[in-house]
Amino acid sequence: MATENKNLSSYNPKDIPDAQGLRFGLVVSEWNADITESLYHGAYDTLLNCGVKEGHITRWNVPGSFELIHGCKRMIEKGEVDAIIAIGSIIRGETAHFDYVCSATAQGIKDLNVSSEVPVIFCVLTDDNLQQAKDRSGGKHGNKGTEAAVAAIKMAVLGK
Repeated sequence: MATENKNLSSYNPKDIPDAQGLRFGLVVSEWNADITESLYHGAYDTLLNCGVKEGHITRWNVPGSFELIHGCKRMIEKGEVDAIIAIGSIIRGETAHFDYVCSATAQGIKDLNVSSEVPVIFCVLTDDNLQQAKDRSGGKHGNKGTEAAVAAIKMAVLGK
């Protein structure tokens, strides 16, 4: 694996565009909450570290990753954010359910990006097991929430 034993979440805040004045939405799946809470904190802390005001970050919870699409769509419709981070964790089980949820979630978030001016960042882990999810939500591979926040800032600025 190319990312084995690498933490990909390191960044220099000086290399990130100015995020002051920007507003961000974080739509967080409650399913696999230990993982999604870690991702949320990675994203939230990174936004603050890059100059986003605490009051400019809105969090909405949804039941699962499949529901992220609707939550993000509703947040876009409110028109109060410059970018959204969709945070979820889907861990493979014993049935094909994993494949359907992963595919539908990815396609739904892609559709939001195509149909809206508000970028929606895909921060949905799709792992084979719990350890892989832990490794990517603050473990040895860093925190994908951090990486999603950096991407959200860059995309929000791109749209200005």
